[in-house]
Amino acid sequence: MRHGWPIAIDGAPVLLPIETGLAPEAKAARLLISTARAETLRLTNQREAARGSDPVLIRAGEPLDLAAALPVADPSLDLDRPMKGPFLAEELPWRHEAEVALELARIAGILPAYLVAPDHGGEAVALEAGDLAAFADPAALTIATRARLPIHASEHARIIAFRSADDLREHVALVLGEQDAGKVPLVRLHSECLTGDVFSSLKCDCGPQLDAALAAMAAEAAKGGWGAVLYLRQEGRGIGIINKLRAYHLQDDGHDTLEANRRLGLPEEARDFPVAARMLELMGVSAVRLMTNNPEKVTALEAAGVAVTERVPHQLPANPHNAHYLDTKRDKAGHLLR
Repeated sequence: MRHGWPIAIDGAPVLLPIETGLAPEAKAARLLISTARAETLRLTNQREAARGSDPVLIRAGEPLDLAAALPVADPSLDLDRPMKGPFLAEELPWRHEAEVALELARIAGILPAYLVAPDHGGEAVALEAGDLAAFADPAALTIATRARLPIHASEHARIIAFRSADDLREHVALVLGEQDAGKVPLVRLHSECLTGDVFSSLKCDCGPQLDAALAAMAAEAAKGGWGAVLYLRQEGRGIGIINKLRAYHLQDDGHDTLEANRRLGLPEEARDFPVAARMLELMGVSAVRLMTNNPEKVTALEAAGVAVTERVPHQLPANPHNAHYLDTKRDKAGHLLR
């Protein structure tokens, strides 16, 4: 899908990704989009209380090519291309396959939108709905390699790399101190944030949180304990770097973090915490002291069989650029921030 190939899931119509499709002649009158996007287009989904990331089938007044369909799919283009439609929402008899298609788009980091049964769309790749569960199964994750990695916080750190045959995202664990089965480690689940971790963005608190976590692990090691930062390749709460930047664009227009994800037709929280539990299992860790302000991380690890013996708060001072972001975490996402 990142390469723009059309897909056919079980008996559903062929679906061509609108953002990446490589079929310039392709046209279709029907589009598959998200509930949130349909709401913005003043269309009504057939299901009550639907999630914003649920699928909606719509029909345009005339067939659209990929260029004409892109502003329908991408809310960050609304101010530049305000005139769209008319559209009509239709019944969706292949709902499960449509849900799988939108989730695959989320994993691929592209807009959750497709041309449906396009003319000249190219030969489709055949998939089964059950392929999604197999792809997401954390049991496929294995340790690929280990190495010493002296870092600023500790010259005696070690790094462990994990990968799955079906996933190009390679996760790592950075271990500080000597791993000891008799001592419960201090652990931080840190989701990748290119803008914060590498470029020191002020829009979030990710970079400072990472630095502070590593300093805390080093302090643990100095006292004879140990710690580990699990660095999860799940940019933008699991929506990918491109969609995260689209969300930034929407935030500049006045939407908060969660609202921006919803307007993109993506889940407010799409991270895969069972992957972290699998990493701990492969490291031989069954209990942790978890450094987090997010109760969902505690719940997810415990549901996956990891005992959380203590939740260690991890709050850093706000700045003028991320204060609203942190307030949203507290007020809408349930983070335990003061």
